[in-house]
Amino acid sequence: MDSHLIVGGHISQAPNDKQQLQPALEALEELPDQLGDPKRITADNGYYSKDNVSEATDRGLIPYLATGRQNHNQRWDERRADPGPPPKDASQIQQMGWRLKTRQGKAFYGQRKATVETVFGIIKQVMGFRQFSLRGIRKVTGEWNLVKCAYNLKRMHALAT
Repeated sequence: MDSHLIVGGHISQAPNDKQQLQPALEALEELPDQLGDPKRITADNGYYSKDNVSEATDRGLIPYLATGRQNHNQRWDERRADPGPPPKDASQIQQMGWRLKTRQGKAFYGQRKATVETVFGIIKQVMGFRQFSLRGIRKVTGEWNLVKCAYNLKRMHALAT
């Protein structure tokens, strides 16, 4: 998590991310054991669906998928409010919603902004990659793989110094 290296990622022609969690989880399972054994997964609201929550849970992961857009600048007492005990006989979605309201859940989900979003920000702002030059899924996939490779080389150099 602290390295900010890209270890996965794929290209899709889908208009939203709802159908992209399953391929991402499959790719995650194919990574070498040396990279660790994930227990929790976080994703933004674009990945939120009942099927995706079930998919993550069925794979033994604890999902933290945003259930909607959050208001910015909440009052301090709202940010620190205790959600109380988990609901009894709650569905997987209700359990996840409760987890996201806990202090630990907020802290874990908040790390996404400093890990995933930082990488995309660097690729767009620092490296200047804002759109694909090629067309066609095969060519775009190749171009994205080059961008990921260039980013990782840049990041490994920064980590080594």
